[in-house]
Amino acid sequence: MLLHLSDLHFGTEKPACLQAIQQFCQQHQPEAVVVSGDLTQRARWMQFLACRKFLDSLQLPFLVVPGNHDIPLYHVWDRFFNPFVRYQALFGALEQELETEHFYLIGVNSVRRRYHTRGHISLEQIQQVHDRLQQAPVHKRKIVVTHQPFYTPPDDPHGIKDCPVLGKMALELWSQQQLFALLHGHLHQAVVYDLNQIYPLHAVHPVLDIQAGTATSTRLHQDIPNGFNLIQPDGRIEHYVFQPQTQRFVWERSWKME
Repeated sequence: MLLHLSDLHFGTEKPACLQAIQQFCQQHQPEAVVVSGDLTQRARWMQFLACRKFLDSLQLPFLVVPGNHDIPLYHVWDRFFNPFVRYQALFGALEQELETEHFYLIGVNSVRRRYHTRGHISLEQIQQVHDRLQQAPVHKRKIVVTHQPFYTPPDDPHGIKDCPVLGKMALELWSQQQLFALLHGHLHQAVVYDLNQIYPLHAVHPVLDIQAGTATSTRLHQDIPNGFNLIQPDGRIEHYVFQPQTQRFVWERSWKME
């Protein structure tokens, strides 16, 4: 199984949620942890360091991608000339891959200083990910991780302004390489869509857009509780929420679209 966290926002983290995630990992031992961006609240050194220490404490392989909060907001020089210097110092390359027993994961940096909220996928990234998906083991579930979602419904107040530029073009190409899902955060809400039913992708299988809420931050969206997703090898997505009474994450609901 795969533990999908997002929007940790260190600097606004809840210690009780951090401890509950540590306990969950000790009990369930997922294959790996994925964090789909916004590791920090203001891209400060100590926030990145605290996040790194927390992820190391889980004693599991992990893959992270930057979010729009992971580039400086107030340090104008760094924002324009070296926006990822702090992120890279603690987490290395902006785009990494991770292979586990059941999953093949590709991290994609969708954050741009010119598209701070919406994000952007370049033509080069589209082709590189396509090639990696093509070469990935056929028996493993192929997953792409970005910060911004690839779909928001028409009545969503966030709308297209929170979906990356060229995202649909990327999806059309990647979906033809047995892509199972894209993992995102950004909007602080947990939803799952079958993009093959929304866009004319013509894939022969569902292509899931899996969004996670904030796992640990006080910055809740519309009072949606802290939560995370657990992705099972059979394609089931389970959503867990933090329960203050027990100080634990408990199962809330599941999705299965195969």
